[in-house]
Amino acid sequence: MASFRLITLSLVLIEVVVHRYTLSADALSMDYYAMACPFAEIIVRNAVNRALRNDPTFSAGLLRMHFHDCFIQGCDGSVLIDSTKDNVAEKDSPANLSLRGYEIIDQAKQQIEAQCPGVVSCADILAMAARDAVLWAGGPIYDIPKGRKDGRRSRIEDTINLPPPFFNSSNLIRMFGQRGFTAQEMVVLSGAHTLGAARCGSFKNRLSKFDATHDVDPSLDPGFARMLTRTCSAGDTAEAPFDWTRNSFDTAYFNALQMGGGVLISDQTLFTSPQTRGLVVAYAMNEARFFFDFSQAMVKMGFLDVKEGDAGEVRRDCRRVN
Repeated sequence: MASFRLITLSLVLIEVVVHRYTLSADALSMDYYAMACPFAEIIVRNAVNRALRNDPTFSAGLLRMHFHDCFIQGCDGSVLIDSTKDNVAEKDSPANLSLRGYEIIDQAKQQIEAQCPGVVSCADILAMAARDAVLWAGGPIYDIPKGRKDGRRSRIEDTINLPPPFFNSSNLIRMFGQRGFTAQEMVVLSGAHTLGAARCGSFKNRLSKFDATHDVDPSLDPGFARMLTRTCSAGDTAEAPFDWTRNSFDTAYFNALQMGGGVLISDQTLFTSPQTRGLVVAYAMNEARFFFDFSQAMVKMGFLDVKEGDAGEVRRDCRRVN
């Protein structure tokens, strides 16, 4: 009963958050497809659940893909577009080469198009898939408003605005602040790294000749550094999980940071920096707070530069503009 009350309260409070942000995106609503395509959310959820039953690591892929979409030109599905002979798209940027789950979005889109052609945007499908992936992994239940349109632009040069893995806390606060997020929201969104893994190419610089004084990044726990070094002996594409429960949405990521177990510089800096250390400790100690704040931040992120009306379209194929 207590857990039911907590979920109900969370959904009510998220409704308040959504109402606050609809001032800048009036076209979005929770029941946007209620009449035009009532089974859209069920189709997306079934596609996600099917994929995750076969490979739980897709939960991290879908969540990361949604973040990388929203941070570049807004939540417009641009990360899904394939490159052409005349244009190198976002997905072929080095920062996006590790993204996974495109085929899940394609499957959901094809099934939706068979029922409701030209109605449900790829941007909305991606946002719903990320939400459902979080829930599958044991994370919070939350709803998102729908009605985004798909963008027509996807260029590799735009991905320079993605936070790089070597940023420190001050850099991250500044970059997220430029997108309207507070330091607290930056930390809680970073908690998405409770799912998934990083490739050695993004953190191997921490393991040898780190700076003029240290061979190994001193913020790393020595034992953890040795483990990462062994992992990277297999090459730049070898992966190290962000925490010890890579397919579960929980507070293990924040606990790992307190033990010097942040895989990326941009992870560990959240604990080493006085600006953000208190938030890491608070989320490590209180899963309910982490879940609720994460839900709020995800809803807010879903409103970034939303395309409406003629500013966008509903793609027939998520991989190409109409």
